Amino acid sequence: MDCFHCELPAGSGRRVSRLLGTERVFCCAGCEAVAHAIVDGGFGRYYGTRMQAARTPEEFKPVDFSCNSGEASLILERVTCAACLWLIEQVLRASPGVRRADVHFTAHRARVTWDPAQTSLARVIAALRAVGYDATPYGARRQQEADERERRTALWRLFVAAFGAMQVMMYAFPAYVAGGDLSAEAAQVMRWASLVITLPVLVFACRPFFAGAWRELLGRRLGLETPIALGLAGGFVASAWATVTGTGEVYFDSISMLAFLLLAARYAESAARRRAAAALDRLLHWTPSSSLAAGARVTVAPGERFPADGVVEGGVSSADESLLSGESRALAKRAGDAVLAGSVNLEQPLVVRVTRAGAETRAAAIARLAERAAASRPRLVEAADRIGAALTQIVLVAALAAGFYWGDAWIAVAVLVATCPCALALAAPIVLTRANAAALAKGALVTRSSAHEALERVTDVVIDKTGTLTAGRIVAAGSDCRDLAAALESPSRHPIARAFTSNEGESLLKVESPRNFPGEGIEGTINGRRLRIGNRAFCEAIAGPIAAQGNVFLAGDGELLAAYELSDPLRPDAQRLIDELRARNIAVHLASGDDPAVVEVLARRLGIERWQGAMTPQAKHDLVARLQAEGRVVAVIGDGLNDTPVLARADVSFAMGSGADSAQLSADVVLTGERLASVPEALDLARAAMRIVRSGFAWALAYNAAILPLAILGLIGPWEAALGMGASSIIVMLNASRPLGRAQPWKASTSSSRSRSPSFS
Repeated sequence: MDCFHCELPAGSGRRVSRLLGTERVFCCAGCEAVAHAIVDGGFGRYYGTRMQAARTPEEFKPVDFSCNSGEASLILERVTCAACLWLIEQVLRASPGVRRADVHFTAHRARVTWDPAQTSLARVIAALRAVGYDATPYGARRQQEADERERRTALWRLFVAAFGAMQVMMYAFPAYVAGGDLSAEAAQVMRWASLVITLPVLVFACRPFFAGAWRELLGRRLGLETPIALGLAGGFVASAWATVTGTGEVYFDSISMLAFLLLAARYAESAARRRAAAALDRLLHWTPSSSLAAGARVTVAPGERFPADGVVEGGVSSADESLLSGESRALAKRAGDAVLAGSVNLEQPLVVRVTRAGAETRAAAIARLAERAAASRPRLVEAADRIGAALTQIVLVAALAAGFYWGDAWIAVAVLVATCPCALALAAPIVLTRANAAALAKGALVTRSSAHEALERVTDVVIDKTGTLTAGRIVAAGSDCRDLAAALESPSRHPIARAFTSNEGESLLKVESPRNFPGEGIEGTINGRRLRIGNRAFCEAIAGPIAAQGNVFLAGDGELLAAYELSDPLRPDAQRLIDELRARNIAVHLASGDDPAVVEVLARRLGIERWQGAMTPQAKHDLVARLQAEGRVVAVIGDGLNDTPVLARADVSFAMGSGADSAQLSADVVLTGERLASVPEALDLARAAMRIVRSGFAWALAYNAAILPLAILGLIGPWEAALGMGASSIIVMLNASRPLGRAQPWKASTSSSRSRSPSFS
């Protein structure tokens, strides 16, 4: 059966929902949410039009919509500055039924979660339109088109302002040179010519400032656009009155030059923002194929991206996985090896059997976590927003007071223009976006940008053993019991579980009523028989005393079925991780649920002085709590389901990319490439990023503290004020673009998109 919305085969993951008076079938939650959003918005005729014999109009094609039920990623439009983004975030959060709304300040996107019983996507977007903004569901192509449209419009505005400023300066020049020798008639002609040329500069080029101020007025908030709009409008009205009456001074040249400088600074800001966003969007702009299903076979030619996660069934080649793992070396791929959606086949054709496609792929999961990170902000950034809002109010009061005191409207204009609250808003988003992109390139996916503050201050690191420092690999087991063990362990992604399972597919044995006991083992019923696999005490509870040697056991009621001795080889870079943490004066703690004797041997081998074995999840949680009570800033590195509570408790947490989903969702950083070396690299990046953010804040505050008194005292005019404000913004952006450290080299294959598609068989 086909999906009602996209008309593709619904597949095994089909969903049924009532829509337009009857039950409809959807292939996924995304299509279901889009269909309901279309109907709730009053556009149900779309489906009737689509089903007619005539070709579907372009505007009625199914949208590229990245969302599930009650959640969507939106492209924000008509945004002119950081204040707009702040206002959008407040409007979204205040909308009835919206549970969460986070705005990505660099990419101009918003992630919105709502209660479908109270509101809909159409109402959420309508709330933005009511205050002068717009939004559309996120799609990679739609985002690129919006960015290009914004860039072209900004260039045209900048050109008009530059042309107008040059022309008006030409008309003003004779008056400056001639002094009192210029006749009154000639001077009046020059004034009228300047007014006519300045008018389109104000109406077209300066429209973003006035539109932004109007939106701030609608939102009942004084923002960054209001002082600029008041300064431009006040100066033009005063000059126009002087022209009409033939008395007083005119400053059309100052207004035009002011507009040009402001727009130039804003264009430079926008260019820096796009560059920062592009560094992270290499991954977000690539979408895994959703038309494939598990079990399908595809042939991927050299130079093509793998369209889904899968297993190689034929051919020998290598793959570039740097986009996903940070590993810059090509990895050999042959029959039986796993491949990841989004990685690039480099040499020879490969036949791949699909295991996960579309939203279920690892690339899609990473993209969702990266989006979450982009929409979160540290407390330092929130504080800067509050300071910027307060500074705007101070500027307005100071401008009004200075204008009245001196009796000169141009002093008020200079005060309005000179101060630059927007520099505060610029100081952090660009840096944090670059830091997230740099960390991802090194194999560390930051899922919350607020993690950078804690990463900068880490004093202690608590590390799990199995699956984190070690891999967890089985050495010997009986073949019959191995099938039972594999069936019990099949739902788990813990390294010990993978020691019993393989990539060959699901076990033929079905487990009824499976239960996971974190830190102990798994229980389930197979063919009516209760079985347990786990540690000695867990299995002795149903089998009785166990005399066999081993560290993992398989037991049934009243009997031991098998004993396994699992070897835990160290990860290649485990020693390097410990050494680098110690070199940074960070205390290392090894916390494991394994046998204390085994943990002690590993701790001595790695030179870890603080270690504990036989720890339950609660004991790990209590360890972190004790360290935090001593004023320590604690990072935790783990991978399993039993690590979830301690990961959530830590100040900042790392999860292995191959670990349990719950661990990854609780973690602030996911190690996508299994590289433990990514941990100290992430710490260094965070320290560098936060230093740059603080230096940007310091400059912005120092500039505003210095320039405001000069403008109030009338020591600088509007021209100089605009030049100073533009220079301040550019300095902040240049500071935000400073190197964060040695960059990970990206291969050409990861920075270019291929238009060819793999062949299906």
